[in-house]
Amino acid sequence: MRKTMTSMLAGIGLVLACGTSVYAQDKELTIFWAEWDPANYLQELVNLYEAESGVKVTVETTPWPDFQTKAFTEFNAKGSAYDMVVGDSQWLGAASEGGHYVDLTDFVKNNKVLETMAPATVKFYSEYPGNSGKYWSIPTEGDAVGWSYRKDWFEDPKEMEAFKAKYGYDLAVPKTWKELTDIAEFFNRPDQNRYGIAIYTQNQYDGLAMGVENAIFSYGGELGDYATFKVDGVINSDKNVAALENYRKLFGLTPPGWTNAFFTENNQAITENLAAMSMNYFAFFPALVNEASNPNAKVTGFFANPAGPGGDQFAALGGQGISIVSYSENKEEAMKFLEWFIKDETQKKWAELGGYTCNKAVLESAEFQNATPYNKAFYETMFKVKDFWAVPEYAELLQQLNQRVYPYVVNGQGTAKETLDALAADWNATFKKYNRVQ
Repeated sequence: MRKTMTSMLAGIGLVLACGTSVYAQDKELTIFWAEWDPANYLQELVNLYEAESGVKVTVETTPWPDFQTKAFTEFNAKGSAYDMVVGDSQWLGAASEGGHYVDLTDFVKNNKVLETMAPATVKFYSEYPGNSGKYWSIPTEGDAVGWSYRKDWFEDPKEMEAFKAKYGYDLAVPKTWKELTDIAEFFNRPDQNRYGIAIYTQNQYDGLAMGVENAIFSYGGELGDYATFKVDGVINSDKNVAALENYRKLFGLTPPGWTNAFFTENNQAITENLAAMSMNYFAFFPALVNEASNPNAKVTGFFANPAGPGGDQFAALGGQGISIVSYSENKEEAMKFLEWFIKDETQKKWAELGGYTCNKAVLESAEFQNATPYNKAFYETMFKVKDFWAVPEYAELLQQLNQRVYPYVVNGQGTAKETLDALAADWNATFKKYNRVQ
């Protein structure tokens, strides 16, 4: 008996010496996310956590079209299948007001998340309501809308000479939306099956919205006041009218039939030699530096969204934050995981695996910025992002934007001012319906 007890104690001592507890070995965590490459990278990352802590973490995935439905079905049932979820920023309102997310305000403050993560990412991935100082997630997969371009077209001496003669300045990566528009106009040659630019136009979800936001935010405009829900005079401001007019002009410089374009089509604009520049999420740029998927990989470059007429430079936010599900039976263990996840060394590894970190120290490092052809543009962008409404009724607001803006951008119906005036009326009515405004 003594020998058996001695062996048991020795075994426990060995486990503790390895930094793992018997209690930890019994714990498991499940993270729910959409089915795509970053979820695979996250599984690789959390395997390291298991090796360190003894806590097994599984990243469960489902196809993107089912992601939100499956998540909220589980939330509404108050199910405990998921301990954490990597959810879209637009979910913050519905998930927090519905009691589905754990309030992480104290966690964010105590662990100095506001200091370690790019401030704009905390504001839009984590905070709800806007400017409330209440936080519901930790920035996880940073993403935003940026640009790819054909370096060989830009650097062709004959093209450079012709551009300089026509526009009076050197052909280079555009620093402003005016330069972006000039370059798109210059390279638009339908008779050669070459076009100036590829932009988002798909209006089934948020493609068109992301593209238009890229223009609006850089023109110094806003979608509305996220604290008071005032939209009249904001979404239909003179700045936004000018931004939408410019977006409509760019549409006229896209390849033929570019009326339902999102991330797949916009990558094809580069791989199939269709356009000089192409808008897309950074999450889809890895395919453009892979010679197997892009025959033009060696001559494809990247840049951040340019500044508008007043010098404002922002980009539409994509990506997600990780939240603890309030119905989880492992909330304390999930908190410990988040403490590990936000460490600088963990974020560095996350970036190395292929995740898009929001960690300031990693983003600002030369090692990160030089790791891929698009990382420097990503670094520049993640400190200058803005987002769509995160209120529970965001889907209605998004649908209204699509219904108003698409006919103008793609078909030229009405004017930009008429379009945005009508959208302001739509949004104001929606906010009244939900008692956001009187």
